[in-house]
Amino acid sequence: MADISADGPRPAPRAPTIDQVRAGLQARNRKQTRLKAYGLLAIGFAFSMLALVLLSLVVTGWRAFTQTHVTLDVLVDPAVIDPAELPRGNFDELLEASLLAYFPNATERAERRAITGILSDGAQFILRDRVAGDPGLVGQTVRLRVPVADTYDQLAKGLIARDTPEENRRLDDEEVARFDVLEEAGLVTQPLNWGLLVNTDSRFPELAGLRGALVGTFWVLLICFVVAVPVGVAAAIYLEEFAPRNRFTDLVEVNINNLAAVPSVVFGLLALAVFIGWFGMPRSAPIVGGLALALITLPTIIIATRAALKAVPSSIRDAALGLGASRQQAVFHHTLPLAMPGIMTGTIIGLANALGETAPLLLIGMNAFITSAAASPFESATTLPTQIFIWADSPERGFVSRTSAAILVLLVFLVAMNGLAIWLRRRFERRW
Repeated sequence: MADISADGPRPAPRAPTIDQVRAGLQARNRKQTRLKAYGLLAIGFAFSMLALVLLSLVVTGWRAFTQTHVTLDVLVDPAVIDPAELPRGNFDELLEASLLAYFPNATERAERRAITGILSDGAQFILRDRVAGDPGLVGQTVRLRVPVADTYDQLAKGLIARDTPEENRRLDDEEVARFDVLEEAGLVTQPLNWGLLVNTDSRFPELAGLRGALVGTFWVLLICFVVAVPVGVAAAIYLEEFAPRNRFTDLVEVNINNLAAVPSVVFGLLALAVFIGWFGMPRSAPIVGGLALALITLPTIIIATRAALKAVPSSIRDAALGLGASRQQAVFHHTLPLAMPGIMTGTIIGLANALGETAPLLLIGMNAFITSAAASPFESATTLPTQIFIWADSPERGFVSRTSAAILVLLVFLVAMNGLAIWLRRRFERRW
């Protein structure tokens, strides 16, 4: 029916034709197809960048998981090593005599010193610990496998090309020839480098390991877990289940959400000023690092716990209250157990994020050169991220591969923690 206006009847709008409808549907389908293509392109780009990063780390770091060694038969000469004075003794002389036996023509002092330079400076300590652990070895011949110096390790792994002009190599032709003599004698091997995990840090790349960083990371995460989880879960339970709804609680909730977006370096400055400056806690200690990471993790745990509590249907609370349970009993006996999978997931994800933090730990001095693993959270230590920073800043070329290897170890821990969070959610999650 036509509309009537001041100018007279207005004709009714014409219905679109079939061709117009089909054209409109085709246009919408084309837009939807483009949108899907953009999404797939974005996902493909993200995965390609991730694959590129992982590939570069593997290509650079896989060599650090093996270490070039030389196997020697060392005579523990009683004239050099006195069992009564262990662990003191000239163990370097014993290794030198064993190695020079393969170079009988080396008579000059400079040449002999160059030959002994094939071995790592820490080789003598390996022999010392072996003999000190079993003094009965004095007077016997011990078969010992010791690491070579970093430059010869790079030569064996192909990082120093033999066809490079001599003036552009870190090893000259004579040094390469001496190493070839040991290879031809079958003394050179490349076993798995367990020292990367069981050794502590060292100035020599061939001896450096992650043990101190792994122990320091354990202490830091333990302190973070002990402080952040009880406080975060308790705060979330109060805010979600017991706190009255007023301006004060609204302000607290807004500030918690804002704290989750604060850069981690700010928490490092806070830890430096408060925990070290005011409370006098030891610098470079895991106790300070753990407290700093606890401050970073708290907002994540609170937000995740509140979300898990909200996900529990209100009918569970109402049923418990209807049967005579108190508010506290309804929360702790019914709501909290059902929300626990989400709480555990949020906690693990928060700790995983804390594991990768570097800036706050650098500010409190956890990037110091530490040659022993911390026996308590009050001793100086490093963590995996700060150890990576230390090695990346080192001028020695041998630390390049070890830096990538340490990043791979850190990624393994992060993937394991996130995988555990996913498994816990799927294992205990309930659908309503």
